[in-house]
Amino acid sequence: MATEFVKYTTDVETGDPQFDKNLQIAMRDSGRFVADSVTAEGTGQAVRSAHAKGYALVRAEVEILDELPAEYAQGIYATPGRHDALIRFSNGSGHLGTDARLGGVAGLALKLFDIDGPTLLEDEPDTRTFDYANINAPIFFCNTAEHYTFIQELVADAPTYLAKGKPGFHLFLHDFVTGKGSLPPEEWAWEELRAFLSVSQRPLVNLLLSTYWTMGSVRHGDYIAKVRMAPVPAFADKVVQRSVDPASAPEVFRPALVAELRERPYEFDIQVQLCADLEQMPVEDVTVEWSEELSPSVTVAKLRIPQQDISGEDNLRKLDALSLNPWRVTAEHRPLGNIMRVRKEVYRNSSILRHKLNNQERKEPRSADDVLPLP
Repeated sequence: MATEFVKYTTDVETGDPQFDKNLQIAMRDSGRFVADSVTAEGTGQAVRSAHAKGYALVRAEVEILDELPAEYAQGIYATPGRHDALIRFSNGSGHLGTDARLGGVAGLALKLFDIDGPTLLEDEPDTRTFDYANINAPIFFCNTAEHYTFIQELVADAPTYLAKGKPGFHLFLHDFVTGKGSLPPEEWAWEELRAFLSVSQRPLVNLLLSTYWTMGSVRHGDYIAKVRMAPVPAFADKVVQRSVDPASAPEVFRPALVAELRERPYEFDIQVQLCADLEQMPVEDVTVEWSEELSPSVTVAKLRIPQQDISGEDNLRKLDALSLNPWRVTAEHRPLGNIMRVRKEVYRNSSILRHKLNNQERKEPRSADDVLPLP
């Protein structure tokens, strides 16, 4: 029997009466972090409040496949064709520093060009760009705006906690679970802590060998989905430097990525996992991994990376100037859930402030060639 997928309706999301208040706190704290980073991070430049350290900006192409099943041929995936694209590989931390200090949480942010239809960012509806901002884990550790307000502060302060050894680590766990004492026991963030420990302990591998998921669920036309970029085995098998050891050098992730793409092309599958059961595949609880047995991920497009040299310092400069937001999408792909709503405004305001402090023009490129032309 064919799987019956859950249809999208507006009531799949749960309202939070404290959302607006906590969103304002999250935006305030994120803005302070960005402003303080000009001096705190030691470069004289403001950095992102998350994914501050970029590993590389990569030229790519997305081919949306033909003859997809109707449930998957939704939104932009209803029209087969090719789109130029850019990829930002990054570390998930809001800090700069050595790879050993920052850990192995990584991101793959993808920007597609020449996408028809207005975006959901009201101040820039007509960019004809489309963004994903994915991480190398199928779950995340914030569910609400309230969680975001204290967890982003704790994660930002994690190096200070850990510098105190075991007592500092114990204090970090206590403050994480209790919201620094702000949460009543029945609301302690046990599931979020479990997710945080799982995400932070991902295997340390070449960035090309990770799979990258949307942090939460998104609308997929008539349905609800999570979207991931998964390595194509035939390309993954050819990667030479498969694991990385952050103790071996200050920088390990970027050199390994540079070396691979200098020698050969690479490819990911863009895959959609449709929601088949809201109880077992929830929208509002991003600490729950969606079961592949209930609903397997189906390839809807190819993300192809040509062989290229990304070793120059100007590559990182161009990466730093780029803005990526999971809400820079069409309405058929609207991010869902409270934590995804937080990301919209926090990311946008952080980007505006960062560009202003760095005297960078904040303007969406019209083509991949505007940013990273191929030789």
